[in-house]
Amino acid sequence: MLKVHIRPHWEISLKGEAPLDTADLLGLLLSIQDTGSIAQAAKSVKLSYRYAWGLLRTAESLFGQQLLQTGRGRGTQLTPLAQKLVWADRRIAARLSPTLQSLASELEVELARIVTADKARPLRLDASHGFAVAALMGCVDRDALPIDSRYRTSTDAVVALARRECDLAGFHIPQGRFQAQTAAWYLRWLDPEQHCLVRVAGREQGLITARGNPLGLRGLADLARPGVRFVNRQAGSGTRMLLEMMLEADGPPFDAIQGFHSAEFTHSAVAAYIASGMADAGFGMRAAAAQFKLEFIPLVSEVYYFALRSDALEEAAMRQLLELMRTPEYHRLVAALPGYEATGTGEVISITDAFEQP
Repeated sequence: MLKVHIRPHWEISLKGEAPLDTADLLGLLLSIQDTGSIAQAAKSVKLSYRYAWGLLRTAESLFGQQLLQTGRGRGTQLTPLAQKLVWADRRIAARLSPTLQSLASELEVELARIVTADKARPLRLDASHGFAVAALMGCVDRDALPIDSRYRTSTDAVVALARRECDLAGFHIPQGRFQAQTAAWYLRWLDPEQHCLVRVAGREQGLITARGNPLGLRGLADLARPGVRFVNRQAGSGTRMLLEMMLEADGPPFDAIQGFHSAEFTHSAVAAYIASGMADAGFGMRAAAAQFKLEFIPLVSEVYYFALRSDALEEAAMRQLLELMRTPEYHRLVAALPGYEATGTGEVISITDAFEQP
């Protein structure tokens, strides 16, 4: 099976001048950050020492500022400008990667229709972005299972399933106080007589703060404090919907939170935004906080599910996917994710049983 990889790529230029390709520069800066040595960094990214120095000088000429600073006993370090470039690249990757992965999956399907003899239709998975889903897609790619995946909001995924535009829809439901309200939203499109669920994973959502939590944030009420900068998920996402329910129940008002109407499209993008110093807090998953070594304050547990039509359970491709989800290997991958647990991963459950109040 052909695999398509699409990666973010960006350039910087002054008007009328040739652009600076950031790919080599960013790799070099990251390695300098790790090693504290230009010579070691150049070697690790397979650039000649001479080329590395020329690249740094070209970039410094473009910006009119230094990218490196040297201190006695500290080796070579990145200046604030260089650190900003590195974080910009991480934010770009965190924001765009799910979209590019979805596009790559679409291209794989189109190419397969042309160049392979097997014309069987792949399973179509629409899912909100999450670390357990990403881990599953890694296993799917390894085993060459026929799955066409698209990342989109939980609501959009469930609507697509109801319209038969996909075979599996990934979404998440909080446990406890907000379960019934959230379930009622998705039951606008899910029919307990026609649909069932597959449990993917349990996971934690909460407040993500800057490393060390310098503002001493402890809960959602602190988001309304003067000077606290918040970064939100996009409207329509399951996480944004859950946050709005929590705020409507206990406050503070949306407009009291600086940055509430901002929008990032993944948990990783929220965490990268905070780690780059552009916000003080966000609402998202523990795994995203751990990815960027940020602080996390747990506020709610939830379960991530795949919804599907009950009559699709016996299809060969669906059986293959469920068998993969039930393997000890995939369970270990899920359990190793910060804030995740794999109890019941791969089990089929009725909508009535899943949403039944304890």
